[in-house]
Amino acid sequence: MTVPNFTLNNGVEIPALGFGVYQTPPEETTAAVESALATGYRHIDTAAVYGNERGVGEALRRSGLSRDEVFVETKVWITDFGYEATLHAFDKSAGKLGIEQIDLLILHQALPGEFDRTVQAYRALEKLYADGRVRAIGVSNFMPEHLTRLFAETEVVPAVNQIEVHPYFRQSALLAADTEHGILNQAWSPIGGITFYRDGSHGSTLDDPVIGEIAAAHGRTPAQVMLRWHLQQGRQVIPKSVRPARIAENFAVFDFDLTTAQLDAIDALDTGVRGGPAPADITRENFGVEIPEP
Repeated sequence: MTVPNFTLNNGVEIPALGFGVYQTPPEETTAAVESALATGYRHIDTAAVYGNERGVGEALRRSGLSRDEVFVETKVWITDFGYEATLHAFDKSAGKLGIEQIDLLILHQALPGEFDRTVQAYRALEKLYADGRVRAIGVSNFMPEHLTRLFAETEVVPAVNQIEVHPYFRQSALLAADTEHGILNQAWSPIGGITFYRDGSHGSTLDDPVIGEIAAAHGRTPAQVMLRWHLQQGRQVIPKSVRPARIAENFAVFDFDLTTAQLDAIDALDTGVRGGPAPADITRENFGVEIPEP
């Protein structure tokens, strides 16, 4: 099965469906990514703070695929924000991944209380982009007010904004703001995995009766229905798993379509309750993690 592409605002193409490795233990990362690549995934999403970039790189080497066949994305953590520090963060990530050019490099969070540091980090991404060391740059977990501030002080509009989006937390206003500026919405936790362990959870999206009814109507699983919901609404998705059967299940989402009524029914499940940390609460004091050298 061939995965369709989205075209980023600089003309670079990214597969509509990617494979994420958030919370994948380093010792399990290589096998999981190898399974994903063998299944047909051609976009791998990792991050410096995940501690598993080296495992991703090893899977790339073992896959036998040429470098230009796999779209590699990673993220700069907040402790490496600042112009020179972010330039060095590229070196650290590229070294662990074992590649010379990163397809998409993004800032993992905004630092609202130190936005000048955020701006300097993004300017470093602009330098890496201008030098051809990355093919596209972007952000993650940026709210509309963060984007407005970024636009005022930088030149390159982010290609993507990777944000928490799932049926219980749709972030409709942010989705619209990104789209208005030509920024591709990239959904993390696209099947609502973060709702499975969230305090005061609305429950698991996998057990939601509305999603279950839609899945039964199509002979699909709830996870496949949720991924299809994202894709039909124009979002790039990065589901994750370490189980080959689930990796394959999440890949089989391009041969059916949800109806408009079904898409609307899933939209209506939005609770407005965020599962991840509030962007306004991100500080180096609370979330500082030193990223080791390669």
